[in-house]
Amino acid sequence: MSSQDTAKYKHYDDNGIQQVAKHPLTTFSLDMDTGSYANVRRFLNQGSLPPADAVRTEELINYFPAEGISGKRLNNSPFAANYELAPSPWDPNKVLLRVNVEAVGNNEPVPASNLVFLVDVSGSMDSPERLPLIKTSLKMLTRQLRPQDTVSLVTYASGTRVVLPPLSGENKAAIEAAIDQLQAGGGTAGASGLALAYQMARQGFIAGGVNRVLLATDGDFNVGVTSTQALIEMVKRERDSNVTLSTLGVGGSNFNDAMMVQIADAGNGNYSYLDSLSEANKVLHDEMQSTLVTVAKDVKAQIEFNPAQVIEYRQIGYEKRQLRNEDFNNDKVDAGDIGAGKRVTVLYELTLKGGKPSVDPSRYQSAKAAKAGVTQHGDELAYLKLRWKKPEGKQSQLVSMALQKSGMRISFNDASTDTRFLAAVAAYGQKLRNNPSLASTSWTSIADWAAAAKGQDTAGYRAEFVRLAGLAGLISPTNPQTR
Repeated sequence: MSSQDTAKYKHYDDNGIQQVAKHPLTTFSLDMDTGSYANVRRFLNQGSLPPADAVRTEELINYFPAEGISGKRLNNSPFAANYELAPSPWDPNKVLLRVNVEAVGNNEPVPASNLVFLVDVSGSMDSPERLPLIKTSLKMLTRQLRPQDTVSLVTYASGTRVVLPPLSGENKAAIEAAIDQLQAGGGTAGASGLALAYQMARQGFIAGGVNRVLLATDGDFNVGVTSTQALIEMVKRERDSNVTLSTLGVGGSNFNDAMMVQIADAGNGNYSYLDSLSEANKVLHDEMQSTLVTVAKDVKAQIEFNPAQVIEYRQIGYEKRQLRNEDFNNDKVDAGDIGAGKRVTVLYELTLKGGKPSVDPSRYQSAKAAKAGVTQHGDELAYLKLRWKKPEGKQSQLVSMALQKSGMRISFNDASTDTRFLAAVAAYGQKLRNNPSLASTSWTSIADWAAAAKGQDTAGYRAEFVRLAGLAGLISPTNPQTR
């Protein structure tokens, strides 16, 4: 049985088209994982298309490091933001709105970290791309530790074991030796392992520091508590005591992506998928500091579109991040955490005034909205609001920014390389999810848009994406419209 047959993914319908006259507000949690990108890459490199539910478009868009984009610092906040409007390359009647929000670091030293490595050593982990990859990855992370940092190592299979109690990061040889001796065999008592890992986190707790469990596994929990909802409740309780959780996924068959994503979100951590040592280097070396150091927590975004300028909108991705509009001002509603230097990108597809709407306007609401908005905020296309808490705060703060229509580019080719490249990524994600909006867009076009907007690409991630888009075209069923 293939990994596509046995892996578990949570289904989300793509965001639908909304009429601004009826639904001017869009509200969502502003956080980011990147695990879907690496998992999709694994499928393509193995010669098959990923299941649609494995593709979360916002995780693809946010995989790429920021390149040469500077934003306007938003007053009294840790955020800088910028935006751009450009004609959509896949629909001449639509306009793409790209909004970037970046958490600006304060250049303060990284606080001491109390990390618990929780490693699945069940029998299914006994293959090169699973436990051996995890062991090498954790040793890579260990080499970055400082004397003020601590590490614990907990394993689970049919039972659980503390391999290493909290130990200073200066003892790198001892930590690496403990990792090296891990061997696979047995069942998967993940919930018990998670409980023991939290016990070690409390034992090594650093007040004012980073206290995080890193769970590395290839699959489902099949011993003891196996309900995802029960695991989420456990993780939430620990999160409220300032111990967070991140998840690292490996392997394919029996991989429970749905559980890994949900418990990482509940734990105010990140979900990453490791398909190679180079991906482990990106996640656990290049990006680890910004992942661990939270600049803002419970970050929510709300965008209000001006009915005098915009007829319709559709948010691309973020299906699993959607919030009710009333949740925006409710500080009891959990949302995402953003680390220092992290950039989050949001894309919308818009139908502007004068364009052809996808949905017939309401006979009554549209007239009312037009009358109310025609003289208000003339060039204002939309209004962005961000609400967040300080890392140790309980009460949220608010900042806002108007998005002007004057940010519109004449053509798609006139847009910045960032907008053009991320539009290609958005098209790739939607096409892999079989979104009908991209049915007539060819894989060749997507690869060409990306190739023309690679920018400096010092790490080579964008060039790799061009290759992956080409692979998707080769693997896809023969169809003149999609090749």
